[in-house]
Amino acid sequence: GLQGFSWTMLLLFCAIQELGAWAMHTAVEGPGLGQPGDPALLAGGRVKRGWVWNQFFVVEEYTGTEPLYVGKIHSDSDEGDGSIKYTISGEGAGTIFLIDEITGDIHATERLDREQKTFYTLRAQARDRQTDQLLEPESEFIIKVQDINDSEPRFLEGPYIGSVAELSPIGTSVMQVMASDADDPTYGSSARVVYSVLEGEQHFTVDSKTGVIRTAVADLDRETQDRYEVVIRATDMAGQLGGLSGSTTVTIVVTDVNDNPPRFPQKMYQFSIVETAPVGTAIGRVKAEDSDVGENTDMTYQVKDEEGVEMFKVTTDSNTQEAVISVQKPLDYESKKVHTVVVEALNKFVDPRFVDLGTFRDQTIVRVSVLDVDEPPEFRPPSNLMEVQEDAHVGSVVGIVTALDPDTANHPVRYAIDRSTDTERIFDIDANTGAIVTGKVLDRETAGWHNITVLAMEADNHSQVSRASLRIRILDVNDNPPELASPYEAAVCEDAKPGQLIQTISVVDRDEPQSGHRFYFTLAPEATNNHHFSLLDIKDNTAAVHTQRMGFNRQEQDVYLLPILVVDSGPPALSSTGTLTIRICGCDSNGAIQSCNSTAYVVSATLSPGALIALLVCILILVVLVLLILTLKRHHKSHLTSEDDEDMRDNVIKYNDEGGGEQDTEAYDMSALRSLYDFSEIKGSDGGGGPGEGIPSGNPASELHALPQWVQSPDLDFSVFRDYICKKVEQADEDLSVPPYDSFQTYAFEGSDSPVPSLSSINTWSSGSEQDFSYLGVWGPRFRQLAALYAGRRGEEDSEES
Repeated sequence: GLQGFSWTMLLLFCAIQELGAWAMHTAVEGPGLGQPGDPALLAGGRVKRGWVWNQFFVVEEYTGTEPLYVGKIHSDSDEGDGSIKYTISGEGAGTIFLIDEITGDIHATERLDREQKTFYTLRAQARDRQTDQLLEPESEFIIKVQDINDSEPRFLEGPYIGSVAELSPIGTSVMQVMASDADDPTYGSSARVVYSVLEGEQHFTVDSKTGVIRTAVADLDRETQDRYEVVIRATDMAGQLGGLSGSTTVTIVVTDVNDNPPRFPQKMYQFSIVETAPVGTAIGRVKAEDSDVGENTDMTYQVKDEEGVEMFKVTTDSNTQEAVISVQKPLDYESKKVHTVVVEALNKFVDPRFVDLGTFRDQTIVRVSVLDVDEPPEFRPPSNLMEVQEDAHVGSVVGIVTALDPDTANHPVRYAIDRSTDTERIFDIDANTGAIVTGKVLDRETAGWHNITVLAMEADNHSQVSRASLRIRILDVNDNPPELASPYEAAVCEDAKPGQLIQTISVVDRDEPQSGHRFYFTLAPEATNNHHFSLLDIKDNTAAVHTQRMGFNRQEQDVYLLPILVVDSGPPALSSTGTLTIRICGCDSNGAIQSCNSTAYVVSATLSPGALIALLVCILILVVLVLLILTLKRHHKSHLTSEDDEDMRDNVIKYNDEGGGEQDTEAYDMSALRSLYDFSEIKGSDGGGGPGEGIPSGNPASELHALPQWVQSPDLDFSVFRDYICKKVEQADEDLSVPPYDSFQTYAFEGSDSPVPSLSSINTWSSGSEQDFSYLGVWGPRFRQLAALYAGRRGEEDSEES
């Protein structure tokens, strides 16, 4: 076995020498080597060895015509008699790599490229040629492709674009480039790359190892050249002779810094504008040039001289960076024909690193010529307020307006009033002098202010018109007397005590004196003999009316008219007389008014006309609703009765109201019903006793006893009523849809339980009245009037009887 191992090593070494390469081989037991305890161990203690190899190498890019010998596989059990057959399998077996089955020699039949595949993994087998049995376990081996320098460096991340600020110091890093080499970096120097500058080396350098590009000079000027094309070369084999190389172009952009100040291309600009140009009108534009770009060219413009600052304004157009000169104050050709303005431009963003290069601002002169225009007259002074007394006579001068032609010609001016602002022609104006006079009588209480527009125009050119608004205030004159604030009406109780406050009176006056109102109150001369009421001036433009006597009697006098004289403070002092109406009313013990003789007063004191109308409308609506509900209810009952013929009922309607008395002509004729009662029978049953004697109160006879004692006239004919009732009964019997209803109507008084007999005028039918109304006198003051009426009537009846 040892001899076979040595022989195999010798053959492998010779094969590598034939290829002109070197290889190191170490005797290693392959995967098929016997292990201790393996059945392959021989009885004599000798270990049977298997495959012997380390690694096979084949050079890439072989260009020979014959297959390239790679190596030999061999088993130490091979005695050279050809009884062993060698085979391989795996990557490239049978296509790229072929094996001699007898000798075990492996050849490469194709040209290999390490950059595509660096190694191949195969498996070897040794079989008995006769029995085809494995003599050695299948084992894996590797064929490695040996690298040669056949790939040049390549810049895969190109194209490269870098930037550097102008005026950067030497050695400022610009950017980094990197080249890749496909050769094996672990074998030789085929993949060792170095960098160099082919073009642009006068401005830039490159680090040979890292590929970092840096500036080579410190005076890069963007305004001179803003872009550089630098060619960088990468060479393998560490730059040695024979190495391969590749190159790329790097674009380096020089960025701008603010190293150039603004400069006006002209030292003077001229513009012209008419004198009537409104404030804010643009006169012209100027621009300072700056060689920089971007925000380094942003400008700020300003006016430097004091005269220009007052008359003109300079702004910056953010899009074009131009200075826009505009009017800031109205121009006047007659005052000044030419204005000189100093405009300064400066950079908005100044780089402090370049301040030492010079001032970053520039100035220019702008001459503005004012053009003359025919202008309308101007009002001087522009006062727009005048005052006049309201009692001024027609033709009185209110004030004078003055206007002058501002042009050099100084044409004469004519005046007029815009009648659209004075349609009533209350004022007039003198066309030549501008004097405003009154055209009508003034009244401050009607119109306290007047706003009119006055026109001023050139005498020979009426198209040149100017307008001025004029406010005329009408001054107050005391020409309106004071008046009571309202038609005062007051109420006082009959039992009022002296000194009781009845009414506080205030006054209104249409005048408005500057010092304010001051009114004086006193009773009118015709009320000097008044002993019932007193008037007290409270000194705050109000007065108070008090009672001056103890108690009043409505029977004697229920209304008092108190004339009050009111005088203002003038001048001149004016006065007027107002009347206070005082009504005497009945009051309860707490002093609350119960009733007054004048119903109109009560209504007016409690309800306004609008509230009274609303109340009447509500009552009307309520009555309509009640009638509607009664109609629907009656219809509903009628409908139910028609559906159920078996529903038999008696409808008894009882009317307990007293009626309207003798004057009620619309009531039922009571004589038609008198025959229903046997008055003689009732009288006989009464027996002269009171209502509580004899028949109980629940008996119908007692109810009939409360009816009045009428005297039946013997000549009354009830046949008409009888015929009418019979006719209605026959119609009801024939109508099948009408259920039988019996209606019994009773006309009676309040009832037997009332302690007070009826006062109805129905009793006047009787020949005499036995009632005594003296008890009404003890019912209090509310029934005093009623007691007096009935007491008087009783006395008259007694006198007549006598």
